[in-house]
Order: sequence, then structure tokens, then C-alpha cells
Amino acid sequence: MTTAVSSRLGAYVTLGGTGLLAGLLLGRPEPVVLAAPFILAAAAGLALARKPDLDLRVWLDRERAVEGEEVELVVEVHARRPAARLEFQLRLPRNLEATPRGHAGRAGLAAGSTRTYRWVLTPRRWGGRPAVRVQLRARDPLGFFTYAMEERELPPLRVYPRPEAVRRLLQPAETQAFAGNEVSRLRGEGIEFAEVRPFVPGDRVRRINWRVSARRGDLHVNEMRPERNADVVVFVDTFSDVREDATAPAGTTLDLAVRAAAALVSAYLRRRDRVGLIGFGGTLRWLRPEMGERQLYRVADALLDTEAHFSHAWKGLEVIPRQTLPPKSLVVALTPLLDGRSVTALLQLRGRGHDLSVIAISPLPFVRPGRREPEQLAYRIWEMEREALSARFLALGVPVVAWRRGEPLEGVLAAAAAFRREARLARV
Repeated sequence: MTTAVSSRLGAYVTLGGTGLLAGLLLGRPEPVVLAAPFILAAAAGLALARKPDLDLRVWLDRERAVEGEEVELVVEVHARRPAARLEFQLRLPRNLEATPRGHAGRAGLAAGSTRTYRWVLTPRRWGGRPAVRVQLRARDPLGFFTYAMEERELPPLRVYPRPEAVRRLLQPAETQAFAGNEVSRLRGEGIEFAEVRPFVPGDRVRRINWRVSARRGDLHVNEMRPERNADVVVFVDTFSDVREDATAPAGTTLDLAVRAAAALVSAYLRRRDRVGLIGFGGTLRWLRPEMGERQLYRVADALLDTEAHFSHAWKGLEVIPRQTLPPKSLVVALTPLLDGRSVTALLQLRGRGHDLSVIAISPLPFVRPGRREPEQLAYRIWEMEREALSARFLALGVPVVAWRRGEPLEGVLAAAAAFRREARLARV
């Protein structure tokens, strides 16, 4: 605990000393009489000032939260020696707002007593490392001395993005061998009707369609489709991040990608699919496809640390572990299509036969054309290049759907699903 002398004591001492000096120089008692209260106050402050002995405990009621949820910050102070007045200083990151609950300090604390102070923290944006610091200051009765305790830093509060409600998802072209909620294209035991075909030796009697058999004069059976799970890999491009304001972390292309990834992962895991993650950028992150609630927290924790890192290193599919991209997996790419390394990696994925869909997070709302004619011409050429790149993916049977800020994610997924159905019918 450190001690600091306030400016009030210095002012009292200065006024008192000035009055005494003036009285001695002028030989008159009036300046001494005027300075006497200040001298007495300073002497009383020095006599009454005692360094308090305080124990401080600080904690959060939980370490994980979703955007907008309230988290309680609790500070417990125990006084071995009395403190006339307590003051708290909270140092919070920009994405946290603090509201005091009950009294916010500044009251005295008697010796041997304990008091608890509470604040409500409201996170406004997701983030993985918003550290909270609390500093306690105690003052003497006259406010001449300030005793500052050592600053306490709490463990990082992990704030997850609030996932958008998504009811319709992209259906994978191929399913895996385990049971799930996806209707397989193959025939087998299941509850989804596929077609009616003639009876062959070995068919089960319970699968005979007696109505069709009676109408056609020979036995026919119902062919069913089994319910299987799928492998889904969410590909997040972290090579670039476009924003309107360099100081605004929310609403950027990378922020939209993280929010979309959280919504997709949560929705696919609820369908009992195996979900993996690839953060493709200056720093490579990956998670092998797994299923269950544990995988949800793994992916969420990985998304919290997603940042755009500048790098000149060339990266392709060779840096991604093979077990991260299992065969027959559905790859949903979230990318602004600005970096050539990400575009090349996605084209290589399609060339290797992966089921790929691209949600192109449009950077156009974040970029405005200049006023001069050359700047406007460059902007139009850039738009044409992006259209040509989308056409290149479409020619390979890969849907590229532009997603703009403010649009619902479900509408983008519906447009991609419609293209996949048409492309599948064309191939058949």
C-alpha cells in the first residue's frame, strides 16, 4: 500500500506558512489569526492520519458470458484498522460497461468490519481477453492523505458472440456412416421415403407396400433413406479485415465472419453433425471435426482468439492437416475474397473434390469510391474483378453468395442452398 499527500494539505500548509510569515514581517497579529485555522487543520490531519490495513478480495460470478448478458463483479473489503473513506477505480476494456449495484463506495469502514461492493458488467462485443482491473483507495478523515492499494487484475472474461438464429442450413452432398439428422442419398433402413420398387428375394415383409402391390398385381416394397450425420468444416478467412473506422472493432468483415461461424457451428452441432474449424490466415488455427457440447465450447474459444494477422508468407492446403478435412465433408467458407492465398486454397479444395460453398462477406459497404474520376474508375474495376472471381467459382459448381452487413444470414444460406439444388439436378 502506497501513501500520497493530497493537494489540500499542501494548500493548507502554504496558506498557514504564508500567514505566519506575513505576521512576522509586518509585525501585526491579523495574518497570524487568519492562518491559525489552516495550521490547526493541517496539524489535526497529520495527527489523525493513520495508514489503514485492508484486505481486498475481487471475483466475478462467472468466467464465460454471451454478448449482452450481465456479469456481476464482487469486491469484498475487510478492515483491520479503520478507513475514513473508500474509493474504487475500475479499469475496463472498451467492450464492457459497469453499473454499480447498491452503494458504490466512498463510505467509511470501521475496524474489524467487512463490506461487499457489487457492479454489473455488461459486455457489448465478443472477445477473448477483456481483463478487468480494480484498484482501492482509502483516505484519512480530512482527505489529506490517499492510500492506494495494489491493483488487482481478474482472470479474463470470455465473451462469446450471440449466435444468430438459423433454421435452414446447407445440406451436405454426402453423409457419413453414423446416425444423425441428415437424410442420406443412399438407400437403407430409415424413416424417410425414397421410392417404390419391385420385390426381390431377401426383402423384408414389413417393407411391402400392399396398396401398390394390389394395384399392380405383384409385390412392391418401399425404399427408404437412412438418417446419417455429416462432417462440416467452417473455413474462416483471417488474412484480411475491412472496416470503416480503424478504431471500431465491431461490424467489420472479420467480425461478421466470426458471428456467422458461431451461428453455423451451433446449428450443425444441434443436428448431431461433426463440426470442425479452420482459421486460415497469418496465424493458422484448426479443430478436427467432432460432435457434442464440448466441441461447441472448443470452437467458441477458438473463435474468440480470431484476429487478422498481416503476413507475406504464402500458404496453401499443404499447411492444413489432412484429418481436419475428412473426405465427403461439407466446407462452408466465410471470406471477403480479398486475399489471393485464401482464394487459391478454396479453388484447391474444390479441385480435390470437396463439397464447397462460399459465403462472400462483401467489403463494399466498408469502402466508398473517391470523388475523382480515376478513383471511381478504379472502384468499378475492382467490382468487376470481384464479379469475375465469383463467376469462376460458379463455373466450378461452387455457390458464391454475397452477404452484406445488416442482412440476415438465413437468407444467404437459402440462396446458396437453392443454387446447390439446381446444380445437383443439372449434374444428374
